[in-house]
Amino acid sequence: MKTLLTATVAALLAGAPAALAQSTNQVAPMLADSKVDTPTFVTTVPNANEFEIQSSRLAEEKASSDDIKAFAREMIADHTKAGEDFKAALSQGQTTASIKPAGPALQAKEQQLLDELKRASGEAFDEAYIKMQTDAHRQAVALFSTYAKSGDDPAMKEFAKKTLPTLKMHEKHVKELAVAHQG
Repeated sequence: MKTLLTATVAALLAGAPAALAQSTNQVAPMLADSKVDTPTFVTTVPNANEFEIQSSRLAEEKASSDDIKAFAREMIADHTKAGEDFKAALSQGQTTASIKPAGPALQAKEQQLLDELKRASGEAFDEAYIKMQTDAHRQAVALFSTYAKSGDDPAMKEFAKKTLPTLKMHEKHVKELAVAHQG
């Protein structure tokens, strides 16, 4: 079960937000009652964070609505800070010395989602961006909540606790955008 959960979390946050959105409702409750190990958390967070930043940079340029562009700016600022906080926690971690987080390049699934956004324009772009951000934040909140409760590295656990309110705020904002832009 732990291996399946680890693989599921890695797949969800390593770039499959849209592709796995249908299974998200089944995964999130399972995460709340389970544990995310430190290697999974440490290798998943940087790529998920980078996807948020890159997709939001596209939204700054391509979104057709000012409220989506404002959300994108917020995402870039907050996820850039989260990336810095992650690096600091990683350097202080007690169990992270042997774990190599993924580099700045996106995983194949994340790149595929980013490519979809690059091809979209106008309202189709707005709709795709909102959906991807909704899915990504639902999954991120589940991951960070679980690790904040059950993580085994004190520095990473503190990072998860500190970052979680911002992720929840993003999740709330993107849900508001979804309602505002329903067609």
